[in-house]
Amino acid sequence: MKPMLLQTTTDLPTGDNWRYEVKYDGFRTILFWTKETIRLESRNERLLTDQFPEIHDFCQRISNKVEAWLPITIDGELVHLVSPYRAHFAPIQTRSFMRKHETIAASSIKTPATLLAFDILELKGKTLVDLPYDERKKQLKALLKAIDVPLEPTIQSNACLQMIPAQTDGQALWQAVELHHGEGVVAKDRFSDWTEGKRTNRWLKKKNFRQVTVFLTAYDPVNGYFHFAVYRDGTSVEVGNVTHGFEDHERETLIAFMKQNGMKKGKRYVLEPSVCFDVDCIDFDGKHLREPMFHRFRLDVKPAQCTWKSLQRQLAPLPPQVEITHPDKPLWPRQMIQKIDYLYYLQEVAPAMLPFLIDRPLTVIRYPHGVRSNTEREAFYQKNCPDYAPSFVKTVRLDEIRYIVCNDIQTLVWLGNQLALEFHIPYHPVPYTKPSEIVFDLDPPSISQFSLAVKAAQLMKNMFDALKLQSFVKTSGGKGLQLYLPLPDNTFTYDDTRLFSKTVCELLCSQFPEDFTTERLKKHRGQRLYLDYLQHDEGKTIVAPFSPRGNEGGFIATPLRWEEVTNTLSPDQFPMKAVLERYRNGIQPFATFAEAKKTQPFADVLKKFKR
Repeated sequence: MKPMLLQTTTDLPTGDNWRYEVKYDGFRTILFWTKETIRLESRNERLLTDQFPEIHDFCQRISNKVEAWLPITIDGELVHLVSPYRAHFAPIQTRSFMRKHETIAASSIKTPATLLAFDILELKGKTLVDLPYDERKKQLKALLKAIDVPLEPTIQSNACLQMIPAQTDGQALWQAVELHHGEGVVAKDRFSDWTEGKRTNRWLKKKNFRQVTVFLTAYDPVNGYFHFAVYRDGTSVEVGNVTHGFEDHERETLIAFMKQNGMKKGKRYVLEPSVCFDVDCIDFDGKHLREPMFHRFRLDVKPAQCTWKSLQRQLAPLPPQVEITHPDKPLWPRQMIQKIDYLYYLQEVAPAMLPFLIDRPLTVIRYPHGVRSNTEREAFYQKNCPDYAPSFVKTVRLDEIRYIVCNDIQTLVWLGNQLALEFHIPYHPVPYTKPSEIVFDLDPPSISQFSLAVKAAQLMKNMFDALKLQSFVKTSGGKGLQLYLPLPDNTFTYDDTRLFSKTVCELLCSQFPEDFTTERLKKHRGQRLYLDYLQHDEGKTIVAPFSPRGNEGGFIATPLRWEEVTNTLSPDQFPMKAVLERYRNGIQPFATFAEAKKTQPFADVLKKFKR
């Protein structure tokens, strides 16, 4: 079955007849699901089931929920999701070429795929292709709701089948896609049927092209491609080639220039960096720009200005709502991190960081002069939202304080521009009054005794595993570790969690009195690790995942995989650049945190502790 195709548009249509969906960069895929088989096919009818076993395995795990609806056929996009509005193409493309089961299995864990369903073609063996789009979408939603999978894309779930919802405000959706650097928006006629293999003007796509500046390196007269590059660490690195987008006179002029000034190498003409131009593209896969098109020559730019860093920043511009001031200000001088680097860090990790900030009254620590030596620090806490905050910054008033709630990327970047370097949050969002997680702060006397935090975390993990409680762990960004137990929202009281935390801490102290203590006075702790169960209370705060800390190393409160918590672990392994690289490589240990809240059997454990 060949899928229905889309026509390209430069302007989204408007009116009541149109519905809008996010367009993701992945493989167009049709899922055929019967009682006997689960099969994934690409738009070219290539079988993808073996290359993406996590989709097949997930469908099998929920087969009892979906059995009454079979056979079904679902139209969707196979993606590696990195935010609700964006997917990375490279992991999906790389996986499609893999053949070894071991390599595929490892990649399915490191960079898992998700099938984002946007249409349903068959339900209970009955074809739906002649129904209008609105009705098909309604039936798709009913199915996915019944089998309990996310009804909108989220990275906070391990469900490998999710839904792309229909929106009625195309302009608002386009702005959200631009802000998150997504691929584009699809507009669909709400009365359209589904026509196999047909490209139709009732389904339209508008792509979110961005401009990057590069320099010319070669021309290949055999295929007509012009090759281009940027500088990375002083070396020219090719990042793509282009043949589309030129006016006839532009192409002819450039070919003549290459033949006159370039050096013939084989069939190519090669040129020393001298000619710069802008290229439109939809993304970068780490090696090549995606769907490049020539835009214009840049006689005002020198090749030395075309760098790897400028490429990254042109691909992911900061939110236009935020006025950036003093971008070159050094924030962590020893790490050579400037304000602009910090703002791009916040923007990139926002999809993983924001779920822990949303609707939580925020306390930030601002460093107006950056992070210097201890004697030069002039940091201060800020709870009240300043009067000059822009209108997009949302607030909540509690106890006469107008707290900021950081619910979106633009607010996060604005706070970064205000030199808020630490983000501290309470244990529950508003308007809830009960904790949404338990956090154990494992605080050793010094960084040289970090192994005590590792030991405490391992012992707690074993205890929680025995109780069938799912736990997560992160560095504090300082000298310790912080261990999390997700809880269903607004269900258990702080008295409940304190009873549990106190029991766990006192048990550890009784078993290992030479290593751990609950003594509040530092002078009485000696060289033991402090287990602070009193800090977990209403009105108290904890540093948020992915928040930097105000130390000279620029260390980050970094989510960890449990297998990383060994005696080789050290806080200095997680400066900002290293954490960003982890994130780009798909290491997101807290990705299923929200999912764990739903199934955490804390009620059963609490009953035992209250006996």
